[in-house]
Amino acid sequence: MQQSLDVVGVSYRYPKADSDVLRGIELSLKAGSFTVVMGQTGAGKSTLLMALNGVIPHLKEGTMTGEVILDGTSLRDFRVQTITEYIGLVLQDPESQILGRTVAEDVAFGPRNYLVPREEINRRVSDCLAQVQLSAFAERETSQLSGGQKQRLAIAGILALKPEVLCLDEPTSELDPQGREEIYATVDRLRHSDDATIIAVEHASADVVHRADRLVVLKDGQVSWQGVPADFFRNLELVEENLVKPLPLTVVGDHLVRAGLIGRDEIPLDLESAVALVERLATGRPLPAPEQVAASSDAAQPVIEIHDLVHTYPGGHRGLSGVNLSIQAGEYVALVGRNGAGKTTLAKHLNRILQPTSGQVIVNGVDAATLQSWELARHVGYVFQNPDHQIFCASVAEEVAYGMKTVGMPQAEIDARLDEVLGFTGLSAVRDEHPFSLGKGERQRIAVASILALRPQILVVDEPTTGQDWAGVQAMMKLIDELNAAGTTIVMVTHDIDVVAHHARRVVVMSDGLVAADGPTADVLAQTEVLAAAAVTTTDTVALSRRLWPQATACLDEYELGRHLASVLAGGAR
Repeated sequence: MQQSLDVVGVSYRYPKADSDVLRGIELSLKAGSFTVVMGQTGAGKSTLLMALNGVIPHLKEGTMTGEVILDGTSLRDFRVQTITEYIGLVLQDPESQILGRTVAEDVAFGPRNYLVPREEINRRVSDCLAQVQLSAFAERETSQLSGGQKQRLAIAGILALKPEVLCLDEPTSELDPQGREEIYATVDRLRHSDDATIIAVEHASADVVHRADRLVVLKDGQVSWQGVPADFFRNLELVEENLVKPLPLTVVGDHLVRAGLIGRDEIPLDLESAVALVERLATGRPLPAPEQVAASSDAAQPVIEIHDLVHTYPGGHRGLSGVNLSIQAGEYVALVGRNGAGKTTLAKHLNRILQPTSGQVIVNGVDAATLQSWELARHVGYVFQNPDHQIFCASVAEEVAYGMKTVGMPQAEIDARLDEVLGFTGLSAVRDEHPFSLGKGERQRIAVASILALRPQILVVDEPTTGQDWAGVQAMMKLIDELNAAGTTIVMVTHDIDVVAHHARRVVVMSDGLVAADGPTADVLAQTEVLAAAAVTTTDTVALSRRLWPQATACLDEYELGRHLASVLAGGAR
């Protein structure tokens, strides 16, 4: 039976809050539809999903007015156990939903609690693990999974309950491009074979525009816009006004609109349409390629040298299989690859969070194995993928000062550095706040600030933009760029290839614990076959520039590409 949801005048205020986080939300979610909710951090997206699932008002304190109606009956009139039989919710933090010791045990947990027969449980576990590509990990301990694998597992655990309405809170934020495609292919199958109704919160614009029936944009707790996704993304001014990440091809198309070359409804949304549009506008004329500044090859001292690095986890899983790599002072390096390729495993060897099974890591000419952790921390700072894993003090100032106190720094120097780093990271105004009263973007900056206070020469950042809205991504990357400009060597682990294209100057592609490619960003992102084998997808900007000018250096910036195409197609080329 298909289930529809209606949201009627829903407002909600958290306990002790001064204002409503949701304000008069009106939505009608048709049975079998796929609706995506977007908007800036704090707009109320996750709160809305909790209201759709009945967590609000049944399990969360606070004040809710209005109704969420499931096929004519208010969720207030259902027991929580009944609601969860119909409506599943995958939370933003997958670890908060993982309860089993092994992957298979975790997926079985929900059906067991509903007294599903053993044979049916086994069938559901097998089917759901296959749907999220975790069949080979059934007996692996959940503590040994990567962040992306945990995200897949959380989804499998909800699918095992066979809900008719599925609410997904950023279901692919920690997945590589191939993983995102696989999860949304599963969503498509659920809609078409099981007639499931899907509501997902997303920040990744490219995953939304071609799949969702409907887009709802929240701003300050209200519905700012709703309609067909293509209509929203073709209006760049509207996208930027709502702090949503623009699609690279629509940025290019917007330049052509402003040049009077096309109408807004002609803005391309996919690569083939973009190529066809440019070829039509060119009317057979050869187009000059945009000039690209050659990557700098200035020699510098290596600050990190990795020799034949092997790491085998308990249980025999090999994370690294003989990595050799050299990183020079002042470089800005991105480590990319599929989930489980060895990116984070490699990064954690740079400051001895993990110890090599064999091989060497040399930091500033010294074998890292001979250094104490506090000594190495002065050279290499590490910011975890989840900032909450390294935050434990009661105020921002205490958190940022903690590392300095640990290494025995004089109080006067601590005070001076604290003021400096809080100012640099934009945290001065919240220095006395509890870190967990702040948003994830601010907590990410706290984690960075606590490392920067030690003034490491090398900064390793693991997925610095995961789970952040577009404004948060821009703020975090601006901070990292400024650090690199001041001389800090950056090693960044990320799945966000758009971030890589706009910020990193060198890309290292990891695959099955080995380096599959290594070089300047434009060169590596043009190696489509190598990237595809490593489950990495190049950007639409790079792909379009390579299709138009196969022999030229790839263009990395969509605004630059848009300006160039508007100029040459309008006859402005000299």
